[in-house]
Amino acid sequence: MTRDPYGALPEADLRLASVMDAEDVASLLTTLGYPCDRHDAANRILTIIENDRQTLVLARGSDGAVSGLIALDFMYYLPLDTTTCRITALVVTTEAQGRGIGRQLLREAERRARAAGAARIELTSGSQRTDAHKFYRDNNYSDGTVRFVKYLGAA
Repeated sequence: MTRDPYGALPEADLRLASVMDAEDVASLLTTLGYPCDRHDAANRILTIIENDRQTLVLARGSDGAVSGLIALDFMYYLPLDTTTCRITALVVTTEAQGRGIGRQLLREAERRARAAGAARIELTSGSQRTDAHKFYRDNNYSDGTVRFVKYLGAA
């Protein structure tokens, strides 16, 4: 592991998720507030793997355990006539929070977005997640537009 240039903590090892990571992904999504089991997580990982506009990156901490994930969606954005990268999920285990893993996952997302030619990177965060909002601001993300959602029921 290499040292984080912004602090003394070692960087996590980052890699693309595979179906073999289903148990860890299920646990992380549940931590984020989106419960699922290993089988559901395996199906979600397969959906991402099969879509060349999606990426799921896992972080493994110095203890060898999966400690975080970030999911990315690359989409064409008509108003700017360019690609936008949307972070659809970012979570770090409670035990690993404060160790720089979230910051490292954001840097990886930004690196991948630039490599894909994206003009910007965006995310949404529930209004109740005030700690996450501070984290994003501390990492140079600014408040954007208001998001409106209408749920359409089961797909």
